[in-house]
Amino acid sequence: MTVAIRVIPCLDVDDGRVVKGVNFAGLRDVGDPVAMARRYDAEGADELTFLDITASRDRRDTVLDVVRRTAEQVFIPLTVGGGVRTATDVDVLLRAGADKVSINTAAVDRPDVVSVIANRFGRQVLVLSLDARRAPGLSSGFEVTTHGGHQGTNRDAVEWARTAVGLGAGEILLNAMDADGTRAGFDTELIRAVRQAVSVPVVASGGAGAVEHFAPAVESGADAVLAASVFHFDTVTIRAVKQALGAAGHPVR
Repeated sequence: MTVAIRVIPCLDVDDGRVVKGVNFAGLRDVGDPVAMARRYDAEGADELTFLDITASRDRRDTVLDVVRRTAEQVFIPLTVGGGVRTATDVDVLLRAGADKVSINTAAVDRPDVVSVIANRFGRQVLVLSLDARRAPGLSSGFEVTTHGGHQGTNRDAVEWARTAVGLGAGEILLNAMDADGTRAGFDTELIRAVRQAVSVPVVASGGAGAVEHFAPAVESGADAVLAASVFHFDTVTIRAVKQALGAAGHPVR
């Protein structure tokens, strides 16, 4: 059975507002997450991802009230991440309306938390958020970063993806830090490397700038394509992305 490619808008949230920058820096206010979630649901998004991008760096919890109000407005799967450290945090977010929860920094610091969460809630709930940047000194050429992309780890990104899936991660949200916000296209080399290492779904993120950028990400192994600024600023529409994917021979909903 052929699975349809998912098209996913991403709401990067800071202090309760959607923001966007380049390489996770120079953030500017884009709008209200609740209103934007409602809009994307109406426009045909397959899922929605909500990332509190400063929660881990500031060592605070995800803004629950915004998550709750966002979940009330959408009828598609909602993934929430940012500041998730424990199984209790996951429980709280699921009760607030999330369907899946993503974890990055805490999983790198304490890999066993991946198994704890997967065993308690099922691996379908757990998304490993992997922020990778180019690092020629590592075997894959890519390094894991944490704290919203602000800290390097000297850990090989592809090996970490393989390890995390072995521990119970059910999906990889793969964000190419070097491409983030540049609108120059997805990092297809990174996508291919992670695709070859894991069997779970891979969501490609970082670099979308035109409808022509999405099909190459899928052809490199992505099961879903995620973007933020191109959707926020109406550079491309979800409908146009789905039409381009369909024209390239990829099934969409």
